[in-house]
Amino acid sequence: MDNLSDTLKKLKITAVDRTEDSLEGCLDCLLQALAQNNMETSEKIQGSGILQLFASLLIPQSSCTAKVANIIAEVAKNEFMRIPCVDAGLISPLVQLLNSKDQEVLLQTGRALGNICYDSHEGRSAVDQAGGAQIVIDHLRSLCSITDPANEKLLTVFCGMLMNYSNENDSLQAQLINMGVIPTLVKLLGIHCQNAALTEMCLVAFGNLAELESSKEQFASTNIAEELVKLFKKQIEHDKREMIFEVLAPLAENDAIKLQLVEAGLVECLLEIVQEKVDSEKEDDIAELKTASDLMVLLLLGDESMQKLFEGGKGNVFQRVLSWIPSNNHQLQLAGALAIANFARNDGNCIHMVDNGIVEKLMDLLDRHVEDGNVTVQHAALSALRNLAIPVVNKAKMLSAGVTEAVLKFLKSEMPPVQFKLLGTLRMLIDAQAEAAEQLGKNVKLVERLVEWCEAKDHAGVMGESNRLLSALIRHSKSKDVIKTIVQSGGIKHLVTMATSEHVIMQNEALVALALIAALELESLHKEVQDLAFLDVVSKLRSHENKSVAQQASLTEQRLTVES
Repeated sequence: MDNLSDTLKKLKITAVDRTEDSLEGCLDCLLQALAQNNMETSEKIQGSGILQLFASLLIPQSSCTAKVANIIAEVAKNEFMRIPCVDAGLISPLVQLLNSKDQEVLLQTGRALGNICYDSHEGRSAVDQAGGAQIVIDHLRSLCSITDPANEKLLTVFCGMLMNYSNENDSLQAQLINMGVIPTLVKLLGIHCQNAALTEMCLVAFGNLAELESSKEQFASTNIAEELVKLFKKQIEHDKREMIFEVLAPLAENDAIKLQLVEAGLVECLLEIVQEKVDSEKEDDIAELKTASDLMVLLLLGDESMQKLFEGGKGNVFQRVLSWIPSNNHQLQLAGALAIANFARNDGNCIHMVDNGIVEKLMDLLDRHVEDGNVTVQHAALSALRNLAIPVVNKAKMLSAGVTEAVLKFLKSEMPPVQFKLLGTLRMLIDAQAEAAEQLGKNVKLVERLVEWCEAKDHAGVMGESNRLLSALIRHSKSKDVIKTIVQSGGIKHLVTMATSEHVIMQNEALVALALIAALELESLHKEVQDLAFLDVVSKLRSHENKSVAQQASLTEQRLTVES
């Protein structure tokens, strides 16, 4: 290290004289010292004030330029050296060197800029102001098709530099996207898929950029889906697959890309992983099974990709997903139920699935999760049943299959997401089904639970659904017994409150229910009506800006005044 102090002194003199030979000797000494102890050497370099001199040594014509850039790259590995490098005015001459034709100079300059930008706001700003990103992207474009090892190394360094430059910085990522980096990187991945280091760098870049909404459109116009699936099929190692998954997940949020991934054969890969890993106890395998099945469910969120995979209910994919529901693996049960809920997004699919026995499978699954069940599985299975109950022709079939009984077993659940889906499923099932509505409306346990949930202030969803189900029980049953049960359980005040909800649909539903109560049951209700200021609420609503609410309020008011 004493030797180092001499070198630094000597370097100061030779840097001014520009005697290339002795300069080169000094630079070699510094590189050696950095290789032995980077941190200590960097501290000495910073203390010596030599960094400022480096700016004058970064000139295109000098034979020492690459070594100077290499030294800067090495010292900038230390966090404490990044701002000093910016303050020493090194960024502008480094960016100028990106125009060099010398491959070694380009390599070391790319490393130096990349390291200075790593986690450093000041470094990134300086490179941004000097216009470094565009020059690097232009290089990537022009060197893209050359596959010799030296060029691949340079491409890897340039990709890394852009990553360090834009990582977790939305505005710089957006800048790169506007400069057209995405198609260039996708092309790189396609040409250099044999080169592990470069491939990995591209994946990290995609992972960063894919988080940005504006990138999805650009990705969708490339063949990224095809390239990623091709790469995925070649990977055996868990870590490499994991990296690809991390890119696939954010990209698959875009519907156009969902469809591209399905067409590129991603689903087959995912099903294969599930089959391979389903019985494994290994942590990596369990994680991969979860990632694969979650991604499968995500692909089914797109209307086109979902319909393509449904294939009229005859598709291999649909059949395989069905087989997950009776499995003993909670993750697969969950993914299976969520997948069915996603397939159940149009009447045709729902009718087909109910006719082919899906309801029984879901009820069996729910049965396995009644006592100390898995909440996410309960929620998913109820979501699927709720969606399946939407088409009119399915309601009677599902009622006679015993769905209400299966669902009511979860009435004691304390989990708001489960309560919410349970309520939604029952509401769908009794729509225009008078007999079922009457049966449920006379179920004192259910009605009391609904009245309790109507006060669940912390859970607006549960509160809203409970109110809507109370009103639906009256509207669809038109039964005195149901009204009596609801009156005795203290439900009427909630319907009055619901009539003042900010949701027009809910106001309407409440008013219809109140009008029915007035028509069917008012003798026993006089006191209720006076206590609850029924008429005040209803007459206020006559002047509601929504025509149908105002109309319904007038009708309800006529009914109430005639009766009383």
